[in-house]
Amino acid sequence: MKQPKQIKKPEGKLGILLPGLGAVATTTIAGTLLARKGMGQPIGSLTQMGTIRLGKRTDNRTPKIKDFLPLATLDQIAFGGWDIFPDDAYESAKHAEVLEHRHIDAIREELTQVRPMRGVFYPEYVKRLNGTHVKTGTTKADMVEQVREDIRAFKKDNGCSRAVAVWCGSTEVYIEPSNVHQSIAAFEAGLAENHPAISNSQIYAWACIKEGVPFANGAPNLTVDFPAAWELAKEHEVPLAGKDFKTGQTLMKTVIAPGLKARMLGIAGWFSTNILGNRDGEVLDDPDSFKSKEVSKLGVLEHILQPHVHQELYGKIFHKVRIEYYPPRGDAKEGWDNIDLVGWLGYPMQIKLNFLCRDSILAAPIVLDLALLMDLAQRAGFHGTQEWLSFYWKSPMTAPNLYPEHDLFIQSMKLKNTMRWMMGEDLITHLGNEYYD
Repeated sequence: MKQPKQIKKPEGKLGILLPGLGAVATTTIAGTLLARKGMGQPIGSLTQMGTIRLGKRTDNRTPKIKDFLPLATLDQIAFGGWDIFPDDAYESAKHAEVLEHRHIDAIREELTQVRPMRGVFYPEYVKRLNGTHVKTGTTKADMVEQVREDIRAFKKDNGCSRAVAVWCGSTEVYIEPSNVHQSIAAFEAGLAENHPAISNSQIYAWACIKEGVPFANGAPNLTVDFPAAWELAKEHEVPLAGKDFKTGQTLMKTVIAPGLKARMLGIAGWFSTNILGNRDGEVLDDPDSFKSKEVSKLGVLEHILQPHVHQELYGKIFHKVRIEYYPPRGDAKEGWDNIDLVGWLGYPMQIKLNFLCRDSILAAPIVLDLALLMDLAQRAGFHGTQEWLSFYWKSPMTAPNLYPEHDLFIQSMKLKNTMRWMMGEDLITHLGNEYYD
């Protein structure tokens, strides 16, 4: 990633393509439409409401990020997507029961115009769903070509000059990278042979990269985090990012754990459990899909606390994560955490955390931010893994053999310093010695 000499202007319409037109996607679409009409606030969106300090503290330069960066504006966006069910965005939003009728009815006409293209669906990767609005084809290579044609048709029909894609679909079963993921040639052969390690999300991602569409993976699936995808992204100069939106319980972990580590407080155990009743909860009730999510959530504390470095404090930590499907709760997810601390002279303490959150309400601003920032990355000439967007992910993608940074505060500093760097502003180190010379 080289410092851009010039960033292309965000001219024309930006297509935001969302594989999976369920609760997260429709909440994102509805919120964006309401915000651009002045009928709602895009709270939680760094690109829309965040600010960035430039120069010294005494310079008093703190513009909004959307005024500092050459981002596409909300009125330049056209939404589209795919789903394995035929409901348009209005019907899907009603079914999801995330937003109140006063919100979705106010933009009903626009929501009904967002109709999903038929989804790629091999049920062995998402066992708890039974898709009825699906593509047919002899091979997975055929599926890639159908998705590519969808992208071209969407851009033409909506007058889009460019597009980005953010995966909002379900968590797939756990897949380990194998030989088919090691090169473009191997993956292309696997597509033609219907290789079982090539999942639905990988098909979408491969099609997007081939069409020059940046792709961000909002689930813990193996989707773009393997050598063949990196090689193809380099060849087509396409940015990639992932994975797994950092929304509820893991967001809290990346806030609390760095604080405890900064104070050198020990942790004997951290038990986390969730209840949720949306489609995501139903899918995660399958053990194979839950394993994908569990792997994503468990890695957070290990990388923040570094038990191999701080053996006395974290070497014996017991970390357990559970997710329970509980239909009455719907999208209003509830997370409980019990943290067993160790303080001065080994005396025990505890923290109890109960986060009653709304899964899609927390995810929607992330989807919008990622779409706008991935589009910016492409116009700045960036391609491959965008580690500077780690702020948004439970399990951030990195260069091979590089451990991910999970500390939210370090991620925030990296994100904003990258913004400063790409715009030719001085980086901020927070050293501050210049104020005392």
